[in-house]
Amino acid sequence: MSFARPEIIRPPSEHASYFLPLTSGCSNNTCSFCAYSFSKLGIRELDEVKQEIDAMSLYANQRMWVAGQPDIVYLILRSWNGKKVFLQDGDALVYPYPKLIEALQYLNQKFPAIERIASYATPRDILRRSLKELKTLKEQKLGILYMGVESGDDEVLQKIQKNADHNQMVEAAKKVKESGILLSVTVILGLGGVKGSEKHALETSRILTEMDPDYAGALTLTLIPETGLHKEWKHGEFEMITPFDSLWELKTIIENSTFSNCFFSSMHASNYYAIRGTMPKDKDKVLKQLKALLSRKDLDMLRPEFLRGL
Repeated sequence: MSFARPEIIRPPSEHASYFLPLTSGCSNNTCSFCAYSFSKLGIRELDEVKQEIDAMSLYANQRMWVAGQPDIVYLILRSWNGKKVFLQDGDALVYPYPKLIEALQYLNQKFPAIERIASYATPRDILRRSLKELKTLKEQKLGILYMGVESGDDEVLQKIQKNADHNQMVEAAKKVKESGILLSVTVILGLGGVKGSEKHALETSRILTEMDPDYAGALTLTLIPETGLHKEWKHGEFEMITPFDSLWELKTIIENSTFSNCFFSSMHASNYYAIRGTMPKDKDKVLKQLKALLSRKDLDMLRPEFLRGL
């Protein structure tokens, strides 16, 4: 069965990267809120990955096209500055380790000026790798891993079928940080629903403190049709929080988290209000903004529903 190139789903900070697929789908395709729950994991042949890298090199150095490569390759290459590569798809770190090293070595050989390679990674992907293996990946310019934490509340994590608990995610984070690779994590406001909102927010602040990531981003739950969580909502088994409740959760998470040096943002399009700042330096400023919003409760100050998206 031939490898089907995935659509580009990437962190906002990877907008200028070349998107190189090693896998399609996600190995952890059970999360009840996620579009990857419809996917099956596909592993791309290493030879095919190398052929794409060869095509990239020919275009970058000689503006030559290679027959058989998809149009998207050249659409990305036209605006690529050669500095960053993002490995697709939902958790490219699951790619078999010897082949992953070989792919990165080949990429660096063809593009020695690459500054940073990035990938999504599940907690299980990270825990599967030894510290030595992660450090070797770092030597091959794997500079940042993006991990979806979603919640610090084990009850929520179990309900959404995350297949990782609070302690496992903290362990994975510590391993990434010890390897020297940057860690960026995301949490999802509203994932505990109305009943679990306070516990979700407090436990999420606790896990962020324990993980102490380099970057943290808050998204707001947006139900995707036909996912497990969407079906629960339709059947009245899950109650969505209000926009201002989501800002209360955001305030609670920031208020109760302690970071060494973390860039924290809610710039994602799913959010009702965007904040950004380096913690702890900007903590008071960000909290002041959120408290002012919550005291006024003016819907006109929030992003309207039709502008929210994934």
